[in-house]
Amino acid sequence: MPHVLSETNSIANRFIAELRDVQIQQDSMRFRRNLERIGEIMAYEISKTLDYHEVAVETPLGNTVQMLPQNQVVLAAIMRAGLPMHQGMLNYFDRAANAFISAYRAHNEEGSFEIQLEYVTSPNLDDQVLIISDPMLATGASMERTLNKLKELGNPKVIHVAAIIAARQGVMRLRRLFPQVNIWVGAIDEELTARAYIVPGLGDAGDLAYGLKTDS
Repeated sequence: MPHVLSETNSIANRFIAELRDVQIQQDSMRFRRNLERIGEIMAYEISKTLDYHEVAVETPLGNTVQMLPQNQVVLAAIMRAGLPMHQGMLNYFDRAANAFISAYRAHNEEGSFEIQLEYVTSPNLDDQVLIISDPMLATGASMERTLNKLKELGNPKVIHVAAIIAARQGVMRLRRLFPQVNIWVGAIDEELTARAYIVPGLGDAGDLAYGLKTDS
């Protein structure tokens, strides 16, 4: 089952509520910061699943042993909406390598769309812990294309997908196609519109974070 932050009462609920709030959304800097905050929270939660080992630490007054993570982490962001969330994770996984994917919906006249991947840059993923962040998981088509593409670049030890708002349809699609992937979401919404927008959702995360874009 996916890990859902909002199923447990925490400060994350306030950040999710602010992301959804149409009035607070008018402050794009706060919107980006809330994406980043949830990225930080998810990074902390995911860190509990890593492998740890003992490391000796010398303090000014003596020596101690600390349990530290031993996995190599790669953080992957789907641009452009995923960048603030990615930065939040990077604030915590500050030694991680990074991958970036340009994926977007190319709409046609009938109202349907295809997922286009135009740019991918990534380190080798063999035996890495791969964490892919994208604020919205709607149909799951973009994440499916992203996962398939990144798996061409190596064989990760573990894969985590992190989204803030997910449609149940998208979650079920990933569970069916990639049962080995761990899914982390802030909240799950039940409805998708005919144009595959999440309801109640929060709108277009990329536009709210960085401004409106043209269709060209």
